[in-house]
Amino acid sequence: MTDSPPNLPPRSEPSALVRVLGLSRYMIIVAVLATLVAATTLLVYGAAETVGVVASLFDPAAGAPKGAKGLILTFIELTDLFLLATVLYVIAIGLFELFVDDRVALPHWLEIHDLNDLKEKLIGVIIVVMAVVFLGQVVTWDGERQLLGYGAGIALVIVALTYFLSQKPKKGN
Repeated sequence: MTDSPPNLPPRSEPSALVRVLGLSRYMIIVAVLATLVAATTLLVYGAAETVGVVASLFDPAAGAPKGAKGLILTFIELTDLFLLATVLYVIAIGLFELFVDDRVALPHWLEIHDLNDLKEKLIGVIIVVMAVVFLGQVVTWDGERQLLGYGAGIALVIVALTYFLSQKPKKGN
C-alpha cells in the first residue's frame, strides 16, 4: 500500500460487494454473444437468400421474382435484412466496448466510448432502415393505397429521432 498524499485519508481495499459489482459488468458478454449470433444469423440468411434469388433468375422453375419491380422489391427487402443485421452488430460491438473492453480494433466511425455514441450510431441505422422500408412501399405502390400518411408517419419519427440526436447532454448530468 502506498502512502496517501497529505490531507487525504489512506485508501482502503474495496469491499467484496464493490469487487463483485465491478466484475458484474462482464455479464453483458451474454448479451454481446447472443446479439452477435443474431446478427450473424441474419447475415448468413440474407446471403443465402441473395444467392437463391440470383440463381432463380437462371431457372424458370425456381419462381424468380416477377419483372424488374419484383426483383427490386426482393433486393430492397434483403437490404433491409442486412441493415437489421448491422443494427444488431453495432449493438453487440457497442455493448462489448462499453462494458468489457474498448481496445477492439475498429474503424474510427464505429468506435463507441459512451452510451451517447451507441445511441447516435443506432439511431442513424434505424433511420436508414425506416427509409428502406418506405422505399419498399413506394416500389410496390399500386396507386390505390395511401402512402402519404405512411410516409408522413415515418418522416415524423425521423424528425423526432434527429431532434433527439441534436440534443447534447449537459455536462455534470
